[in-house]
Amino acid sequence: MYKRGLVQVWSLEQPEWHCRIDEGSAGLVASCWSPDGRHILNTTEFHLRITVWSLCTKSVSYIKYPKACQQGISFSRDGRYLALAERRDCKDYVSIFVCSDWQLLRHFDTDTQDLAGIEWAPNGCVLAVWDTCLEYKVLLYSLDGRQLAAYCAYEWSLGVKSVAWSPSSQFLAVGSYDGKVRILNHVTWKMLTEFAHPAAISDPRVVVYKEAEKSPRGALGRPACPSFRAAESKYEIAAVPVSLQTLKPAADRANPKIGVGLLAFSPDSYFLATRNDNVPNAVWVWDMQKLRLFVVLEQLGPVRSFQWDPQRPRLAICSGGSKVYLWSPAGCVSVQVPGEGDFQVLSLCWHVTGASLALLSKDHFCLCFLETEDEADGAIGQLGAHT
Repeated sequence: MYKRGLVQVWSLEQPEWHCRIDEGSAGLVASCWSPDGRHILNTTEFHLRITVWSLCTKSVSYIKYPKACQQGISFSRDGRYLALAERRDCKDYVSIFVCSDWQLLRHFDTDTQDLAGIEWAPNGCVLAVWDTCLEYKVLLYSLDGRQLAAYCAYEWSLGVKSVAWSPSSQFLAVGSYDGKVRILNHVTWKMLTEFAHPAAISDPRVVVYKEAEKSPRGALGRPACPSFRAAESKYEIAAVPVSLQTLKPAADRANPKIGVGLLAFSPDSYFLATRNDNVPNAVWVWDMQKLRLFVVLEQLGPVRSFQWDPQRPRLAICSGGSKVYLWSPAGCVSVQVPGEGDFQVLSLCWHVTGASLALLSKDHFCLCFLETEDEADGAIGQLGAHT
């Protein structure tokens, strides 16, 4: 709870156990788990420091100079190391800490004007660093701070907007403000291919799913009485060519709604899901084996978030309404979130086993489980909802 500078922690296995962390006058702007689940990392206001609270020993550690940027903290996949973006004396640095005792392992400067984010490769061997959107630059560093490569697609225009590693660490996807995703390979760090996001889909090999509202039918085929619940929806397969809804960005405002703002690889590295922010209602799914567009899903509302099931190629999508959408290579389905009232799903998060899903609204969350292991069936049952 950022306004109160408060973090609360509960145990699902021991309901009587409860932890309360109060940052007091230092304030709170961000909070996250350590990979071992035994520490909470809180970032204070104005990014003065990061406080590491141990849930086991109740000890406290402090990390100074964290940088206020798009993605300034990244843990290695094995949970052994923390990479932290820092800003000191008007220059960018990266510090690498050992998560077992939070001791500094490496500290090096980066060749960036205004570092925007960092991301570990899943194999833990390479750290990707990207610069401000005003300068297109992606840098690759080894664990000991050596610069392995630098990539620049173009100059004198808005640059990198999003970055994602494939789980195999073979591909680095870079989403740019020009509406393209560039795929870099892990051998030479050169571009392998690029994916554009045109407003018109004409390739007959691409399947386009369009969300459509169901018209409820009552008895004897008559229209049902209107209810206060949100209308149910379904997916229909559209015949190509298909024109997608586009958004004209405001040219005189900061952070324009253009470019690839969301990227995510499936856990088997076979698929890449993307969202181009000036085609806000669409999710694009790319086949990484054939390096081509595979599926487009067009929602009735703007896509807020999506995330892959950690165990299988199944994508969960939300668009700010009371429904969650599931896609797999077998098909896709729209599911109404069970419960009273209009639960607006703003973001979502899979459990590591892929058996359950947390749906988040502004001040509530709902824990859901999938009723069947069949990935083509997207039925969801409610497990609980809490304020």
